[in-house]
Amino acid sequence: MTRFLRPSVGVLGRIVAILLLAVTIEFAVSTFLYEQASQVSVRDDEARRLAEHLVVARRVLNERPAAERDEVADELTTDRYTVRWSVEIPERAPISPELDGMREQIVEWEPTLAATDLHLRLGSLGRRSMIGGDLRLDDDTRLLFRMREPLQTWDLALGRVLLALVPAIALMLVSGALIGRILQPLRLLARAADEIGPGAPQPVPERGPGEVRRVTAAFNRMQARITRLMDERTRSLAAVGHDLRTPLARLRLRADGVAEPEVRDAIRDDIVEMEAMVGSMLAFLGGEEEAEEPVLADLAILCANLADDAADRGRDVSYAGPDHFDMRLRRFGMKRALTNLVENALHYGERVTITLEPTAKATFIRVEDDGPGIPEESLALVLEPFVRLDTARRRDTVGFGLGLSIVTRTVQAEGGRLTLANRPEGGLCAEICLPVIRAQRSNNL
Repeated sequence: MTRFLRPSVGVLGRIVAILLLAVTIEFAVSTFLYEQASQVSVRDDEARRLAEHLVVARRVLNERPAAERDEVADELTTDRYTVRWSVEIPERAPISPELDGMREQIVEWEPTLAATDLHLRLGSLGRRSMIGGDLRLDDDTRLLFRMREPLQTWDLALGRVLLALVPAIALMLVSGALIGRILQPLRLLARAADEIGPGAPQPVPERGPGEVRRVTAAFNRMQARITRLMDERTRSLAAVGHDLRTPLARLRLRADGVAEPEVRDAIRDDIVEMEAMVGSMLAFLGGEEEAEEPVLADLAILCANLADDAADRGRDVSYAGPDHFDMRLRRFGMKRALTNLVENALHYGERVTITLEPTAKATFIRVEDDGPGIPEESLALVLEPFVRLDTARRRDTVGFGLGLSIVTRTVQAEGGRLTLANRPEGGLCAEICLPVIRAQRSNNL
């Protein structure tokens, strides 16, 4: 069953989301109830005022003759209601559902208006509602009325919404800041987990809520156990490596006493292979020496010396790059890594080129050969420890297949990366990319 990966949301984000949801629901419900109560109050008050005004206007117009009713209607007009008198019945539209309840309230306040054929209509001026209508006088003429001010419904609600949002937003900001402070120990714990490795453990301060303190304490204990196990493993491997070298040295001396040249050479080859295995294993597991500190070294001289040493042995190795280029790095570790790449290239190819290319963004070291290369699907696999590709390379190499793994670990310690790629013209290109922050140019001729 296919599972879709979703972006990871931090604990702070989830807590803030929960608070936001709770505040939003509470705000929406309280606003809705408040608006409902406000609308009922406004409708009731408006219906009462309109009912009183209509009763007075109808009584006055019924008492006056028809010739005076227009003038009397003008006198009955106020700053809130406009009153007119008409002989004809105005054109009527179906009563709006919003006004049905208001008409019932008017009749409830003034029952005498129930027999006057009271009709309300809703006229809209943009988003501002205007209420008007008419009713029947005793002589079957009509009293027309209209509110002069629109009902304040949406605008008033919007203002209350915005006003209520201010404390809600302030509450969210304060809550987010407090939650972020509470979760700060977890961020320190995550940073410490990323940095755990060789060297003395760095305990994380145990502070924060009780649950966080317990997790931090458990992490510190785990970190101490891991460091202790790594130290014990390193010491054990170092002791085993040194103990194995002693009988290997005795075997080498005894091999010199073998009279038959073929047997003597075979024994020496086996001893060389065993020494290479022990050396690669100790180098990979870090049991051969203490952790090396970065120093300022001339990387260009280091690459050129590797090429010269191989050329002195009769191999076709050349160097291309600046004469000098100073970098702060672990010199012996980088030398071992480059030596592994050069020896690997010489084992499978005839011609090898070491290229040093400093740029503004990074420093690149490329070791290129003209050998058979590596299948594309196996380029990432060969960087894993103890991996050897019999189909791509001959099975006459010594060691455990840790050469490229040692290079990868060394380059990662410098903050860089190792990539392998097949060359279009044939052969393999091993490229080391080091961050430019470590580079300091001395003399680039």
